[in-house]
Amino acid sequence: MYRTHYSSQITEELNGKKVRIAGWVHEVKDLGGIKFLWIRDREGITQVAAPKKKVSEELFKLIPKLNSEDVVSVEGVVNFTPKAKLGFEIIPEKIEILSKAGTPLPLDPTGKIKAELDTRLDNRFIDLRRPEVMAIFKIRSSVFRAVRDFFYKEGFVEIHTPKIIATATEGGTELFPMKYFEKDAFLAQSPQLYKQIMMASGLDRVFEIAPIFRAEEHNTTRHLNEAWSIDGEMAFIENEDEVMQLLERLVAYVIGYVREHNERELRALDFELEEPKLPFRRITYTEALEILRELGKDIPWGEDIDTEGEKLLGRYIKEAYDEDLYFIYQYPSSAKPFYIMKYDNKPEISRSFDLEYRGIEITSGGQREHRYDKLKAQIAEKGLNVESFDFYLKAFRYGMPPHGGFGLGAERLVKQMLDLGNIREVILFPRDRKRLEP
Repeated sequence: MYRTHYSSQITEELNGKKVRIAGWVHEVKDLGGIKFLWIRDREGITQVAAPKKKVSEELFKLIPKLNSEDVVSVEGVVNFTPKAKLGFEIIPEKIEILSKAGTPLPLDPTGKIKAELDTRLDNRFIDLRRPEVMAIFKIRSSVFRAVRDFFYKEGFVEIHTPKIIATATEGGTELFPMKYFEKDAFLAQSPQLYKQIMMASGLDRVFEIAPIFRAEEHNTTRHLNEAWSIDGEMAFIENEDEVMQLLERLVAYVIGYVREHNERELRALDFELEEPKLPFRRITYTEALEILRELGKDIPWGEDIDTEGEKLLGRYIKEAYDEDLYFIYQYPSSAKPFYIMKYDNKPEISRSFDLEYRGIEITSGGQREHRYDKLKAQIAEKGLNVESFDFYLKAFRYGMPPHGGFGLGAERLVKQMLDLGNIREVILFPRDRKRLEP
C-alpha cells in the first residue's frame, strides 16, 4: 500500500505515528542542513521535512534530486509543530519514486506561470493538478450527487433513454447525423420525447442525468456541442407552477449541499457561494420586455430575449432585489417547441418558463400538451412531419395524464454557481466546433 492517508486525513491523533502519503512532488527546497519536500494529492499539500540528523544519508541525498511532478510515496512519522506552515510535517523514513516526470512540463501546475485556456485543455491531466481547477470538478461531483439525492427524496425514479434516435426532438438543423446500419439516425438533442412517454407508463415522476448533443456552430463562452442535461418530468400536475416549485427547490438544495460539503473547494476558488432566497422571483415574458425597454433595449413581442437582453435583466434583478436566480415565464407559443401547452383562453401564450442564473438561462421547462389531438395539431403547426412522431404520439392515445418538466444544463449550473467566465472550465474534455480531442 503506497498510501494510508490523504493529506486532509492527517490529524493530531496521528502525532508521533507512522503514515504513508502519496502524490506528486509540488516543490523541493534545499536549505543545507534540512531538505523540504511538498507532496500534493487530491485533498491538499503535505510538508515533508528531512533534517540531516534525523534521516538516512541516502534519503537526504535523494530529495534534492526529485523533480516537480515526480510521483512518490513517502513513509514517515507525523510531527505536529507550530513551525510547520500547515501545523504539521512528516519526518520521512522511506521515499519511493513511483514515476518520473518528463521535462519541461507543458504547463506549470503551481499556477505561477499562467497558461491560455487552450493550452490547459490540451493538457487537462496536468491542469487538474492545480487545486483551484480540481476544486471545480469536486464541486461538480457534489452537484450531481445532490441532484440524485434530491430526486430520490422527492419520489422520482431514475431512467436512461436512448442517445441514438430516429427523429429530431424539436426539429431544426441542430443535429449530429449518423449511420445506424442501413438507416439514418441522430445523436439525441434531449430525452424529451422519451421522458414524456414515461408519463403514460405509471412511472409518473422520472429523472435522467445524461449527455446531450447539439450541432450548433457557435464559439461562445456558454455553449457546448456535448453537454450534460439534468431532466425531470412529473405527471398529475395542474399547471406549470408546480414544476417551477420543484425546480427551485432542486437548485436551492444543490447550492445548499455545495455550501455545506465543499467549504475547502470554495476556499480554494476564493469564492463565497450565496444561499438563494425561496421562492425565486417570477416575471412574465411581457414584464421582462417592459423592463428591457426601460433599460434602453427594445425587443418586439414574440422574439426571443437575446444574450444582451438576458445580461441586462440579470444585472437589473441583482441591483433591484439582490437576487441571482429568477424565472421568466409565459413565453409566446411561437417561441417554444411543439410539446409545450398553450393557454386555452390565450393560445398565443405558452405554459413555459426559463430559469435564469446571473443573466444566463440554465433551464427551460413547462407544462406539456397531453391532449392527443391538440399535440398532433401543434406538431403540424411547427411544420414537422406528424408521421415521424408516431412512436411518440402513440403514448398519448391510451391515457396520458397532465404533466410537465424541465431540462437543466449541468455545465451552465456549475458555471453560474461559481461565477466562472467560460463553460469549458466546468467540463473535463469540452467538445465544441474546434475541439474533438483530447
